[in-house]
Amino acid sequence: MVLNFYIHLKLYFMELKNTTLKKQILLLILGILFSLFVKGQNAYFPPPAPQSWDTISSASLGWCPERIDSLYQFLQAKNSKGFILLKDGKIVLEKYFGNYNADSLWYWASAGKTLTAFLIGILQQQGAVSLTQSVSQYIGNGWTSCGTTQEDSITLKNLLTMTSGLNDNMPPPCDNLDEAANCLSCLTSPSSRWAYHTGAYRKLHSVIQSLSGNTINEYTNQKVKAKTGMDSGVWFQGVYYSKLRDAARFGLLCLNRGIWQNDTILTDSSYFNAMTQSSQNLNLSYGYLTWLNGKQSYMIPQIQYVFNGSIISAAPPDMYAALGKNDQKIYVVPSQKLVVVRFGNAADTSGLALTTFDNKLWQKINDLNCSITSQTGQAHDVFLAGPNPFSHTITLSSHNKGSDCLLYDGNGKVIYSGNSIERENFETLQSGFYFLRIIQKDGNVHYTKLIKL
Repeated sequence: MVLNFYIHLKLYFMELKNTTLKKQILLLILGILFSLFVKGQNAYFPPPAPQSWDTISSASLGWCPERIDSLYQFLQAKNSKGFILLKDGKIVLEKYFGNYNADSLWYWASAGKTLTAFLIGILQQQGAVSLTQSVSQYIGNGWTSCGTTQEDSITLKNLLTMTSGLNDNMPPPCDNLDEAANCLSCLTSPSSRWAYHTGAYRKLHSVIQSLSGNTINEYTNQKVKAKTGMDSGVWFQGVYYSKLRDAARFGLLCLNRGIWQNDTILTDSSYFNAMTQSSQNLNLSYGYLTWLNGKQSYMIPQIQYVFNGSIISAAPPDMYAALGKNDQKIYVVPSQKLVVVRFGNAADTSGLALTTFDNKLWQKINDLNCSITSQTGQAHDVFLAGPNPFSHTITLSSHNKGSDCLLYDGNGKVIYSGNSIERENFETLQSGFYFLRIIQKDGNVHYTKLIKL
């Protein structure tokens, strides 16, 4: 690649007549190369596991020990298994809870989608795929129950951006995880609807395996695991499992835009840019299987409604993240050179990938600096609503009473709006899934998924 660049640059200079312009371009190129060299020299990458990983003292960052303790207490109270925070690639904080330790494996849930997007980027740079081509071109027809014409219109980019047009709310025995052809039915045309659909996403694994000639585990091991020094990591039934530190290694790989030490694993910078920017105009907070903060609006899984504001208001606006069910988190913050990973069970009752927990966690992280006045204080329990499933009424936990409530059906239609939801009778609602949105008095927004019997 470097040789090709040199040849093209030499030919361009030979054709260029303007000597002054030649000098300006040369100086610009030298400046870029120098800055990349300096960046490469300053960047830290941990050696292959299980060798030591450099650390940074929290005191050198001006972080208060008592606020670190408060963060750990919060994490433990919210069912966390492990937590790690990297600054400039080095470990600042690392904590394990209960029987979980540094050698334990845990599932990434849908956070593994971002790893899959990274692997598709590698396939594209190899010239094996084109994102605008039909999925059927790579895995054959018949992977959905749609007709051939409609199935052929679904591209790789549609799967990467959750805009396949496939029905994400199929009746039993199908669910959002089922990738069987009879469970992947067309609801609308591709690119016209954003809907979080894990069953459709998993067809990208079929693409990877078909084109590489390897299993998804073999391909991940070759292209990411071995090159970043991960000593764990395995796909099982479409879900990735690893140690906490190995998830942090992937976060660090993303922080460095696909570069690991002297190896540029993802050379296609335009793909990485697209992966971490709004990929369509339906859900601005979604890139290629990656969640984006700091956008004007967002959607959440399983509901057709666009909310105003950022997905995590307390987090830095340039943050992007791999997020999974039950609060599996891999946050990457380029402006602060941070990687934050949280593994564990669900922090609250909803089990969704985006909850009030994200905001409270980032409030705790923001408060670590002693020079900043703490904004969090005593953490309350996250919003609770019950019973779940419900049949007639919904009850709020005590500290959420008086909050603004919105109840949505699965199509994003508002069923109820007000702050006295406990006085309402929902007996006449059809059975199925509903979403309750709570705007608390402190401004925090929380969603919980409810089942109507």
